[in-house]
Amino acid sequence: MYSDKNNVLQLVALLKAHGVKQVVLSPGSRNSPVVHSLVADAFFSCYTVVDERSAGFFAIGIIQHTQQPVAVCCTSGTAVLNLGSAVAEAFYQQLPLLVITADRPASWIGQMDGQTLPQPGIFNTLVKKSVQLPEPVTAEEEWYCNRLINEAMLALTHAGSPGPVQINVPLSEPLFRYTTRELPEVKKIRYPSPVRTISGTDLKIYSEKLNHSTRCMLMIGQMLPDRELQKTIDRFVEQYPCVVIAEHLANIQSSSLIGNFDSLLYTLSPDDHSAYTPDLLITLGGHIVSKRIRQFLRNSKPATHWHITSCTGEIVDTYQSVTDVIETDPVLFLQQLNSLDRPVRTKDNAYVSLWEQRSRELRHPELPFSDLYAVRTLMESLPAGAALHLANSSTIRYAQLFPLPESVAVYCNRGTNGIDGSLSSATGYAAVSKQLTFLLIGDLSFFYDMNGIWNNHVNKNLRILLNNNGGGEIFHALPGLNRSEALNPYIAGAHTATAKGWAESLGFLYLSATNEKELTAHLNIFTSDREERPVLLEVHTSMEQNADIVRNYYHHLKQ
Repeated sequence: MYSDKNNVLQLVALLKAHGVKQVVLSPGSRNSPVVHSLVADAFFSCYTVVDERSAGFFAIGIIQHTQQPVAVCCTSGTAVLNLGSAVAEAFYQQLPLLVITADRPASWIGQMDGQTLPQPGIFNTLVKKSVQLPEPVTAEEEWYCNRLINEAMLALTHAGSPGPVQINVPLSEPLFRYTTRELPEVKKIRYPSPVRTISGTDLKIYSEKLNHSTRCMLMIGQMLPDRELQKTIDRFVEQYPCVVIAEHLANIQSSSLIGNFDSLLYTLSPDDHSAYTPDLLITLGGHIVSKRIRQFLRNSKPATHWHITSCTGEIVDTYQSVTDVIETDPVLFLQQLNSLDRPVRTKDNAYVSLWEQRSRELRHPELPFSDLYAVRTLMESLPAGAALHLANSSTIRYAQLFPLPESVAVYCNRGTNGIDGSLSSATGYAAVSKQLTFLLIGDLSFFYDMNGIWNNHVNKNLRILLNNNGGGEIFHALPGLNRSEALNPYIAGAHTATAKGWAESLGFLYLSATNEKELTAHLNIFTSDREERPVLLEVHTSMEQNADIVRNYYHHLKQ
């Protein structure tokens, strides 16, 4: 039996019609008509996460695995505000997160009624669309409700540019009447995304520019795994010699890839920069973590910069050099270039050779026990086919220093680069995945998002390596800030907390390492798929010693 609320019936029926199967639910009374109706229908896979902030990121983790829209539903009032961080992250990662917010009737907003605040449009420009449903009584109101829901559903993925959408659902009392046997027949509106190809004239211009370029660089930002893109890039690089720059977050594995470009740039003198500057820069994908590559390109100013983007109409000029914004699917554009006839020329390219030789010459120094040592050890031990989630701050930067095993997919909430939600996203991913799912995370990120593992959907395939150095170690590495008297107690958040009690109370197998021997001894269990419980391995290090080890690491590279 479903709720008797007409707007809820329309919403649930259209979620089914548009194929939104995965739903994350946070408890509440005002949203109970929606929650009850979703749980009552076997079509939906429902997950309960009490903390709305965690629920939003849990849903993001599901999207990262399924690459399909996922809904999150909360009650009215401040519960809605708690979803704000996840909404912002989904917006900048371009993930189709459907936010269903239950609400009081409009007449009671601002009247000192409980759990009320102005919810329509509350996420402002961080959603692609926000709709306020009516409480339909007449046939015209029902048509209007249907149309608004369809508009919201289509906006989730419109024009090949996914993003979050809000549906605000006002619900009058009584709330708890579940008397409807069947969902209504509803009209689903279809809006196939247009395939935007590049015209023959423009394609010829781009091809000629490529053929005349002697220093071409292809740089790929954060992307979800895409086999077709991988194959297309491999063929493109075979036909157009270029330096391929990508971090682990790009999920691109190629023999032509320069993955240690950040360390490479660190070793260059100012006089070297001009030789390493591209004359043609081609970028696609999302964020690049490295500040060093951003500063290098902003200072060097490539003569030509093509940015391939989905059809958003936005000009993104990260490196202050963009000359062409190419609105099309990156795979389609590169495939069009691959299909053209080109002049026969040697694959040897002095610019590519320059980068590749410098990359091969870099040598990692020996590392004492530290956060950096633990990261390298995990990266070397990851089993094939695993998923690796990375928290922000030091974690994502340290992971990039070491090679990534083949067939390991990488995820990180780099849309807004915040520390909140890393634990929740990894938990959500593991909940719908059969892969071993590893999370590499620091202590502040972990304790900030502790509720990420406080739910009934923590699967046994989840593995968390927690680097606990007693605070925010990255702040000790920032020149100038490391001399502040306020650093440890107020900026770095120094603490003495451990995860042992929390992890064990939630059913985790808890492991602890304070030296190399203990870490090595735990790795077989930590990376095994035979363990019947989720596993948390807490590595205890020193914040100050870690900062010194990182400084020495880079000093060695330069030598």
